[in-house]
Amino acid sequence: MFHTSLRLVPSVLLASLCVSAVSAQAPPAAVTPPATPEVAKPAEANFEYALMKTSKGEILLELDAAKAPISVANFVEYAKKGYYDGTIFHRVIATFMIQGGGFDATLTQKETSAPIKNEWKNGLKNARGTIAMARTNAPDSATSQFFINTVENEMLDVARGGAAYAVFGRVVEGMSTVDSIKAVPTGTSKATTPQGTMPMTDVPVEAVVIEKVTILSKADAVKRMQAAPKSTAPTTPAVVPAK
Repeated sequence: MFHTSLRLVPSVLLASLCVSAVSAQAPPAAVTPPATPEVAKPAEANFEYALMKTSKGEILLELDAAKAPISVANFVEYAKKGYYDGTIFHRVIATFMIQGGGFDATLTQKETSAPIKNEWKNGLKNARGTIAMARTNAPDSATSQFFINTVENEMLDVARGGAAYAVFGRVVEGMSTVDSIKAVPTGTSKATTPQGTMPMTDVPVEAVVIEKVTILSKADAVKRMQAAPKSTAPTTPAVVPAK
């Protein structure tokens, strides 16, 4: 028995070594690399351009259809059907904004299309020279009226009552016209609204009329900007309840 056990040892060792050798030579299990998260591509720039001719001069607007598609489409639709032609800037506060797009020269409120969705989360801020939708206290109540910020109005970017104020573009030419409008004398006048006749404050003593709003092609807008005289003044980066 003693000799038999000795003879078996080499066989057991050999078998063990063979198993080890086979194990060592077996290919490692395939390792699946972790998935690479997809990086969202930034929205492609898409701008509309509107030339606003007023009794105080012209204002060229660049409207951001990529970030505020609903507001831009709404403004462009009103402009193309001539809705803004003959309306006025009915509310002017020099240290705040100039507001228009809803009343004619007799201070009678015009009928509008249905209200639109508030796009205040689009990342655009109420900086000086930007244009935004005016509305009532209800978040999704904006229709035709808009305002142009004459100063930095960060408070309009803070949600109150469920929403802030939606910016949809900026002035790229004509801030001197905006500044001319903001400087006009104002007072209180009687306005005619669907709710009846009521007093309205901050109304220009002499009407500031929006004579015409024309939607321009990008090529025409660029030509106009290139032809404009260069200013040495700093470049301007380019609430308000509706009454």
